[in-house]
Amino acid sequence: MLHLIKLAVGVRDIAHLAAIQAARAVSDPPLRHQTRSFPKRADEIVAGGSIYWVIQGAVCVRQRVVAITADVWDNGTKCAGLVLDPALVRVAARSMKAFQGWRYLSAADAPADIDAAGAASGVDALPEEMRRALVNLALL
Repeated sequence: MLHLIKLAVGVRDIAHLAAIQAARAVSDPPLRHQTRSFPKRADEIVAGGSIYWVIQGAVCVRQRVVAITADVWDNGTKCAGLVLDPALVRVAARSMKAFQGWRYLSAADAPADIDAAGAASGVDALPEEMRRALVNLALL
């Protein structure tokens, strides 16, 4: 199994990503993220992989990649469509420097999901900005 990691450019927090994707799923189903390059290792990604979103400098959420298809942008240019499960799964936040495009992420290097214990301890309830600050200080 293989994952992707990508910057969520212009996204303020997880709630903002959810709102953008909900609107996109209604206006142009199925929910997908379009990207210029088609992953050469698409079969490995679709076999249980996810896209990990970097929001405001930290990896903090993932979505399962259901399919990867040939797609076309509004201007007619060919691209790849990453068909996504709409469920956003919070992960243990990790700081990440900016990069262009997407990168492969091995299962061994992927941040762990925040489980019920993490949510019970209150981490999940913290405001996104505070969580990010605590991650940057290596306190979470």
